[in-house]
Amino acid sequence: MKTIQKSAIAIAASGLFATAALAQSAPAAAPEAPEVSPITANVSLVSDYRYRGISQSNLRPAIQGGFDYAHESGFYIGNWNSSIQWVNGNSPSVASSVEMDFYAGVKKELIGEGFASDLGVLQYYYPTSGNFTSPWVNPNTTEIYAAQNYTFGPLTGFLKFSYAVSNIFGNQNSSGSYYPDLTANYDTGVWGLALNAHVGYQYIAGNVSGVSNSSQFSYTDWKFGLTKDFGGGLSLAAAYIGTDAKKIGSSYAYVSPSGKNLGGSTGVLTLTKTF
Repeated sequence: MKTIQKSAIAIAASGLFATAALAQSAPAAAPEAPEVSPITANVSLVSDYRYRGISQSNLRPAIQGGFDYAHESGFYIGNWNSSIQWVNGNSPSVASSVEMDFYAGVKKELIGEGFASDLGVLQYYYPTSGNFTSPWVNPNTTEIYAAQNYTFGPLTGFLKFSYAVSNIFGNQNSSGSYYPDLTANYDTGVWGLALNAHVGYQYIAGNVSGVSNSSQFSYTDWKFGLTKDFGGGLSLAAAYIGTDAKKIGSSYAYVSPSGKNLGGSTGVLTLTKTF
């Protein structure tokens, strides 16, 4: 089952333009700062693609990348992609090797500087071949979300609520599932190091043949990590990630084809370059 941190949505700052009166005795005016591009891009290598605590790459490395366009009005749109393997394990006749995410929204500092409010829609798309077998259905998922970002000096982060308006990540009758999460980052001011923490709760709505999806597939996930900023858009993150995903009988709720727990606690390394 597909179960997000993707790279954060970039909001480009508007360029600053200044004019100055020139006088014979005045020094030459400083050159204007270059205008910041509204388009950013990113590429990452990860040791295990974990989204909402669950491995999407069957505990193997993945390559990821995307781009964002942000208008000075607060409107943004973007695309993010990753190699995956989890879909192949749900139904033997189905194959998919890529996740493609398309999103758009509006992000504005309505409360005050450093406190951006964010509303948007996110479409998870998985090009697949073959037919799904019950209880699995097509994994394509549509979510709407609302987030409140915050800044308190070196402490930044967001509180976010995501709501599925379709079946979620291949679970039958699961429209109405939701995911609240809290993320915090603390800039230590030392060697470009930042501390990272996250907690979320994935609720899976609905039931199949009288059995509650929530009782089997809902879970809490968490992350504690450290990010090193090397400058020039290059960073390396190390995190310890885990969930309390349940077992169903003798098997795990989120299990690889070889029987391994896809929600088990593990360390993850992520190397990212932004442009």
